[in-house]
Amino acid sequence: MDGEHQRTAWEALSSEVGQELAAWRAAHPRATLAEIEQVVLAAVGRLQAQALSELAHASAAADLGASPAKARPRCPSCGGGLEPRGQHEREVLTPRQAAPVRLRRSYGVCAACGDGVFPPG
Repeated sequence: MDGEHQRTAWEALSSEVGQELAAWRAAHPRATLAEIEQVVLAAVGRLQAQALSELAHASAAADLGASPAKARPRCPSCGGGLEPRGQHEREVLTPRQAAPVRLRRSYGVCAACGDGVFPPG
């Protein structure tokens, strides 16, 4: 996704989340700070998930085959060169993400030791 489409998508989701929060607050005028925090964190988590997914997919590490062999990530086990072995999807949960993000990446296999790495880098 190019930068302009990305910005437009983020603005649309941000507007949607803002409207949902405003509607929720109107429906819950006596909500406690803890309740408000819980709703806000869930809403912001949607924005975070979209940004993480889009920015991760825009990374050069998403496609090993598009990079010259010398520019590819190295095997974390032995330091050997990684070779692309097709595209795979996996859900990845980062430490501060409420829900997993689905990533599509090249699966890398080390030419030296044979270990597989996903996502590389």
